[in-house]
Amino acid sequence: MQLTIRATGENVKVISYLLAKNPNNVYERNHKGHLVRLFYSACSEKELDVTIFVTPDSLELKQNGSYTYDITHYINDREFAVSSIFCSFIRPALGTALNGQPKEEYKEWVNHCFPFEFQFGPVSSTLSDEEIRALFEPLGYETAISHAETNYSFHLKKKSTARFISLKGSTTLQHGLRQLFVLIPVLDNYKHYYIDEKEIEKIERYGEGWLENHPLKSFILRQALRFKEVYSIVQKTEESEESKEKTVKIRLNDLRYEKIIEMVKGIEPRRRIVDFGSGEGKLSLRLGFVDGVQEVLAVEPSETAALQAIERFEKVRHQEGFVMPTPLWGSLFYYDERLKNKDIMILCEVIEHIDVYRLPKMMDAILNEYQPNVLMITTPNQEYNAVYNLGEQIRHHDHRFEWTRAEFQTWCVDRNNGNYELTFIGIGEAHEQYGCPTQMCVFSRKEVE
Repeated sequence: MQLTIRATGENVKVISYLLAKNPNNVYERNHKGHLVRLFYSACSEKELDVTIFVTPDSLELKQNGSYTYDITHYINDREFAVSSIFCSFIRPALGTALNGQPKEEYKEWVNHCFPFEFQFGPVSSTLSDEEIRALFEPLGYETAISHAETNYSFHLKKKSTARFISLKGSTTLQHGLRQLFVLIPVLDNYKHYYIDEKEIEKIERYGEGWLENHPLKSFILRQALRFKEVYSIVQKTEESEESKEKTVKIRLNDLRYEKIIEMVKGIEPRRRIVDFGSGEGKLSLRLGFVDGVQEVLAVEPSETAALQAIERFEKVRHQEGFVMPTPLWGSLFYYDERLKNKDIMILCEVIEHIDVYRLPKMMDAILNEYQPNVLMITTPNQEYNAVYNLGEQIRHHDHRFEWTRAEFQTWCVDRNNGNYELTFIGIGEAHEQYGCPTQMCVFSRKEVE
């Protein structure tokens, strides 16, 4: 995957200083296991041609990514296509240009327009050529799209042909790169990284001066932010800047945690809690502040995520009333005596990352071996994907399935061993037809007569 920047005319050599990369050297960095290279094919007063490309480490993506839940990931084409992943890899190399902060003697050129050509690819997108042109042409770019089969004899996916995109137009380097960093992820079918309020801040910063007047602004925001809860934040902050802090708190992830904490506070006893698939420890940390909680076991199979959780816990360990969670390496498929007979066990957005055929064994272990007093399970509501305009796509590339409300309820009833009462709850903004974005089932152990 690569991006080439070309410019011709007077003084284009200055662009090398705006990039802060010496034309006489090959820039080469290892970014989290992925090789990033930048080199110049030409650099003179009237011609500049520079290419930045990434050779990704597929295993590193799977082993150390933020979303590692299982060891059964497989290599897919996205790691070799220009996408949100590509942008995250090359951002450090282009940081000086994106921020408009070259050496003092070249700052006057930050706002100078050059006749640029940006060429990038391959792009794997479900958008049509016409839809892609509609993203770039309103910005003044002459847009050319070539299909990969004219260059290479392969398709990245059966449903979408890989394409190379060329944009020609007069703009500043900073402006042009910022537009690409917003619009390339829009072409992408999904983002590989967690989307939160920082993403909003980045889009506001990179979109300054052009996104406000783009005819497809709403589509761009919806695609870039992906989920309605985050997208609505942008809409509301435009209506009232004063409400920004308040609306940021309505992210779906926060709503899940808030609902779980609310439920935990209503359970007696709630002394001992297991947070299964605890990830980076965000929920475990909140559980540690709940009155009456004496023990939180944060169980996570990913060593990387567990280390991040420990760092998170350490930052607040001395705060009054905080019960330090205990990180445990573990899996739902390996029995651990330490997890038996707890008051509450939580699986927040975990089961959809497990193959369906493995779930019965998991539930048998939880309900018949661990026997918590209360079990909470949350998972996406597949019906709500229509609100996100996802079509047949799933919300995350590692989801093995996403269930409708009826499918989830049927599964919970079928897996119940008869010792628990079931309560179903929706989490997030409810839609009249599609329900809530997240669905929860609470298994409550029946009183022994």
